[in-house]
Amino acid sequence: MNLKRTFGAILTVLGIAGLIYAAVVFAGTSGGERDVKSLIIFGILGVVFFISGIGLVKTTKDES
Repeated sequence: MNLKRTFGAILTVLGIAGLIYAAVVFAGTSGGERDVKSLIIFGILGVVFFISGIGLVKTTKDES
């Protein structure tokens, strides 16, 4: 398996985990400033990791 493809898969899993954590924080938030900041941070990082991981997996050719 290609190293870029493996790294892309790891980034995708980290992105999914970040998005799930942001959803958990969103579901349990009471509107405090700390909750909103962590929601924004984990949401943005999750989206960035997820999109970059999918992009790496999609654009890397499988040459063996």
